[in-house]
Amino acid sequence: MTAGRFAPSPSGDLHVGNLRTALLAWLCARQSDREFLLRVEDLDRVRPGAEEGQLADLASLGLTWDGPVVRQSERARLYDAALASLAGRGLVYECFCTRREVLEAPSAPHAPPGSYPGTCRDLTEDERAQRRRERPAALRLRAGTATFTVEDAIHGTYEGAVDDVVLRRGDGAVAYNLAVVVDDAHQGVDQVVRADDLLSSAPRQAYLATLLGATPPTYVHVPLTLNVDGRRLAKRDGAVTYADLTAAGVDVLGAITSSLGLDRATPQELLSTFDLAAIPREPWVFVPPT
Repeated sequence: MTAGRFAPSPSGDLHVGNLRTALLAWLCARQSDREFLLRVEDLDRVRPGAEEGQLADLASLGLTWDGPVVRQSERARLYDAALASLAGRGLVYECFCTRREVLEAPSAPHAPPGSYPGTCRDLTEDERAQRRRERPAALRLRAGTATFTVEDAIHGTYEGAVDDVVLRRGDGAVAYNLAVVVDDAHQGVDQVVRADDLLSSAPRQAYLATLLGATPPTYVHVPLTLNVDGRRLAKRDGAVTYADLTAAGVDVLGAITSSLGLDRATPQELLSTFDLAAIPREPWVFVPPT
């Protein structure tokens, strides 16, 4: 099976930028004869009722998906097995650094801000024992490369930094980078369409996939939706959700298709004319109705 997917976090209502990305993911999957899957990434920041509202909004937009909705909270066995596989090959180590310590630590030359500098990579057993008495350990990947290259349908060949990413947090929760790689591999997802603010995450995720014996997916990082101040659109920016925009008389699907340079049509009708190469490459600046 080959598939594309949309994987929202149920932290609240989807905004119009999220819905735009979902439509693009659906079009890319359906046009290439892939299945289209929905995965709820509910390992963190879950708001009661958010999942139901998100699924209803996607359906109202005219999107359909294949099979049942998958939830990360129900997949701990898969994450544990992947972590055990990496640990068995000596590719996991304990890390006791706080987020602030990582941000304030000097990084390797040319590494992006916030990259892990390897502080705990070579601690002795005595040093680890001492640190365990101070705070619980997270588990990090012992990466064997500093960069990795991926192919993106919009950005072309992209080489990005790889560091020792967190695999399991200090509180015991599986980390996003491990979960998303395991899920995509297990579900047969070979096409990942998402906003281009995540482009820099693709090399480390693709590298981790290869360590787990999976083929990295083809990536399609589409332009982000911004607010009028040029920052990433958020629900605090006003009427930006499907319900709020509809209540204000906005044709949400029409606004999204117009932003992509497409005629107003249902997702199914768009399949015959959609051309990924023709969509705008600049961010969409969304102005909420007043």
